[in-house]
Parts: sequence; structure tokens; C-alpha cells
Amino acid sequence: MTTTFKFDGEAVRRLAEILTETGLTEIEYEAGGNRIYVSRQMMTTAAVNPIPLSTASLVTQTHAVQEAADPHKHPGAVRSPMVGTAYLSPEPGAAPFIKVGDTVSAGQTLLIVEAMKVMNPIKSPVAGKITHIFVKDTSPVEYDEPLLVIE
Repeated sequence: MTTTFKFDGEAVRRLAEILTETGLTEIEYEAGGNRIYVSRQMMTTAAVNPIPLSTASLVTQTHAVQEAADPHKHPGAVRSPMVGTAYLSPEPGAAPFIKVGDTVSAGQTLLIVEAMKVMNPIKSPVAGKITHIFVKDTSPVEYDEPLLVIE
């Protein structure tokens, strides 16, 4: 017995909107034997209390500084939530959404990732300044690939 699943991009978009509106991190919907599960990552910030440095913690901090120097490992890296094609502007020939040096606000569209014929706007998780853009217009992107850095 073969069953087919009809992909409903609009349903996924609506479920994602519900996540944003309610502050939930995941939601699941089932109807007619089909199930859709949508999840998003939440970024949290923790306060760090100063502690005396030992040799072990100094080595750990040095390693962290080296990782921060690599923009792909930067804590402000915005990563692709899916596999698809990245578009830096809303349509061919139009000005790009952002460029290096731009200041963006939280929720502002940074670029679009097309997946399965659905255009998915990638919005800024935080306000800040664009310091790196790793992808080129119409380039393929992988899940969790760094797209750009916001500081």
C-alpha cells in the first residue's frame, strides 16, 4: 500500500506564524492521516559571573576566542533552517535585502531560502550590524549552514 503526502506550504507557514505569535518552540498538527510538525530553535543568553582564571579555564577561553575569530563559528551567525536555494533580493534585478555594514532590526527579512517551491523569508533573530555574508545570490545552501553574521 502506497500513501502520498500532499505538502501544504501554507499550513506550514501558518503553523510557523502561530509559533511566533505564541512564543512556543514547537507545534504539531494532524488531519486526514497527515501530520505536520514545526519546530524552531530559541536563542538564550546567559550572564557570566567573573571567576578566577586557572590554567584550564585560560586554555578554554583562548579556544573560544579562536573560534569567535572564525566567522562561521561566530555566535551571531545566522544559519539556514533548511536545505534550499538562497536569494539575496526579493526578485531578480532588485536591490538586495541587506549588504555588509547595514544595521538590521529584529524580525527584518535578511534573505529568502527557496525549498520545495516555497519562498521562506529568513528574518533577523536580533538587531545589529551585518559583518559577513557567506552566501551568494541563487547559491544552494545546506541545513545549519552559516548564511551571515550579525554583531
